[in-house]
Amino acid sequence: MKQPKQILAMLLRLVATHSHSHSSPAYSSSSYLGTASRPPNSSSLLLPGPAPFSHRARTRQTRNPRAGPSLLPAMQTLHSGGDAREAAALLERSNSIGRRRHSSPVLSAAPRPPGWGEGLRRQSSSFRDDVGHAASETYLVTRLAFSLLQYLGLGYRWMRQLLALTVYAILLMPGFLQVGYYYFYSSQVRRSIVYGEQPRNRLDLYIPKDMSRPCPVMAFVTGGAWIIGYKAWGALLGRRLAERGIIVACIDYRNFPQGTISDMVTDASQGISFVCNNIASYGGDPNQIYLMGQSAGAHIAACALMEQSAKESNGEPISWSVTQIKAYFGLSGGYNLRSLVDHFHQRGLNRSIFHSIMNGEESLSYYSPEIAAKESSPQTITLLPPIYLMHGTDDYSIPSSASQTFVDVLQQVGAQAKLLLYEGKTHTDIFLQDPLRGGRDPLVEDVLSLIHTDDVTCRNIASAPTPRRLVFEWQLQLARWISPF
Repeated sequence: MKQPKQILAMLLRLVATHSHSHSSPAYSSSSYLGTASRPPNSSSLLLPGPAPFSHRARTRQTRNPRAGPSLLPAMQTLHSGGDAREAAALLERSNSIGRRRHSSPVLSAAPRPPGWGEGLRRQSSSFRDDVGHAASETYLVTRLAFSLLQYLGLGYRWMRQLLALTVYAILLMPGFLQVGYYYFYSSQVRRSIVYGEQPRNRLDLYIPKDMSRPCPVMAFVTGGAWIIGYKAWGALLGRRLAERGIIVACIDYRNFPQGTISDMVTDASQGISFVCNNIASYGGDPNQIYLMGQSAGAHIAACALMEQSAKESNGEPISWSVTQIKAYFGLSGGYNLRSLVDHFHQRGLNRSIFHSIMNGEESLSYYSPEIAAKESSPQTITLLPPIYLMHGTDDYSIPSSASQTFVDVLQQVGAQAKLLLYEGKTHTDIFLQDPLRGGRDPLVEDVLSLIHTDDVTCRNIASAPTPRRLVFEWQLQLARWISPF
């Protein structure tokens, strides 16, 4: 067995070796989060670049039992007459602890709270996910924009339409800004509720102030020529109907070239399904659900309705039932694509582009609700709800005859259908200019009269505050004259 003097000499050699190992100004080149390793008690753990300890720092470190090996337990053992082997074991254990702590700048730093490292990793991962999501969305939008330009080209007709649309938007900007403020800041608007897995599978809800009882619900599919549709386009209608006690769900969907008509109909159907199955949790009455579409949205919604009715009559699996829809309102829509191809081509929507949107020329009949109604079985027609088509007589984007012929076909096959014409109104008068004008606009009044059939509710609706004007009359008249729609 080694004598105490030998043990003491060994201890002194170890102390000298340990002190010499910390006297060098250069430290480990290992890194944490891209930074050089630091001495155990360095307060600049995450600062770049190595920095040597001062003599005072080294002295202070050797006195710190957490910073490295300590001689105190071993010396106390020898002083009290203990076994030299015990003293050597204490020293070796102290050395091993010191080596482990010196090997990692993370372990040698001040103690961290539980879960600190995990929280840092979650924050870093969340930041990377956010950046990645933003980059992918930017790439997607950019790619779709260039794809759309490749389809449309930059011919004189499109440039003229784009210029007219820009001036039209500038003239109505005072109203758009007020509606936009309501859309983003009103507590009655719940934006971007997810209803499906696709990027555009979102919907906005417009909630009335009085939620003392379940409210009627309007599922709305906005227009946009199958190319520029967006759920926020329904903000003005949503506001007007919400002011009169109706919950409005504006359903977004993929546009071309992100998707074709089959994708649009699928998205709209999923949005309707979400409304039918979940609107009760938002204060809506699941027994009073209505469906409405405007322009291209009227066509998409009608396709979804016909398709769902056919599935249900054939006994196929469904996520929502046509019988849950109390009525369908089609505003300024087109329902026979074969008869509208030439008209759209003359209006600037090239025939080849239109065929691409509609999955090819061979699919025009399938995605024409008017043709589908002619070919449907009596069981399919029986399931359809009452259908109300609304159209302006001065609509040049989609002629009012498109609604007239669809109503005629529906009535011939035994469906309940009615046409409401608005004399002198254009494609956008009913949907935009009239609501911006303030007062009682015909569309909202007609929709409310068809939803509220009992006298008590009608009197309550009639007593609601009259909407105020949002745009001067001269701006509305000039915008109507210059409108590209």
